[in-house]
Amino acid sequence: MAFSRDPLDELVVPDGTEAQERDLVTDGDVLVGGRSSVEFGVRGRNVLAGESAEFGGGIEAEGDCRLDMWCDVAETVLVGEDAYIGERVHIGGRLKVAGDLDIGDAVEIEDGFEANGWIVIRNPMPTIVFLFVYLKHLLLLGEEDAAQRLVSEIVDEEDGDPDTEPLVIPRNATVGDDAWRVSTPATIGDDCRLHGNVRAETIDIGADCNIFGSLRARGDVSVGETTRIHGDVTTRNGDVVIDHDARVLGDVSCADLELGPDAEVDGTIRADGEITMRTTERERE
Repeated sequence: MAFSRDPLDELVVPDGTEAQERDLVTDGDVLVGGRSSVEFGVRGRNVLAGESAEFGGGIEAEGDCRLDMWCDVAETVLVGEDAYIGERVHIGGRLKVAGDLDIGDAVEIEDGFEANGWIVIRNPMPTIVFLFVYLKHLLLLGEEDAAQRLVSEIVDEEDGDPDTEPLVIPRNATVGDDAWRVSTPATIGDDCRLHGNVRAETIDIGADCNIFGSLRARGDVSVGETTRIHGDVTTRNGDVVIDHDARVLGDVSCADLELGPDAEVDGTIRADGEITMRTTERERE
């Protein structure tokens, strides 16, 4: 993980992420910024949520789960290792923890809880707050190696696949079947299947994705090869690149437009600037 910027200043959807019927499923960690609303349940390795984050479904974490104060989870929370539940968290189902449970005051768990390890009732320090304040302090001192070790310990990178990016939902975001709304750039990896319109500052989508919604950005939009966009692609001031064999089933509106070989746009193209159509290279005779 790079430390040159705030890790929560971009929507990052890693390769292979899938929005299933009720859950958002990824192989890596899930980081949710404070005051964000996730209308799905989430399934991942470690799940960390900032203050006042909301989940419309349940949480399944193979590793640790850390919910800061005032979080709201509509359904059951299942944790494969340790759980850290902050003050005044609400869980609409049951809390099951395979390891230790560190739980704050005034936590409401509608169907009760169980833990196989130690249970400590207190107010854990808000994880996200502690993490980023400490990281900022280390970076100001130029201690990037120490910062990397800290994150590795918290997200257990040594126990998992270090090449698996976390799913990152920035602060104040709204993620659901209808729309993914963020005020930051959005990067979606390869082989993802998502439902909902994506609204972001800029949008970069990888290859072999299926996005069942439209894309709208203030800046540039890039659609990877063989990706399907089941809606419009619109940018206020930016350019659009549609790569090889990608298809947009709606309209495209932008400044400049670049179409790769065999790229398709089913609807109307509105480009204020240039339209470039790339072709495959001819074989030498």
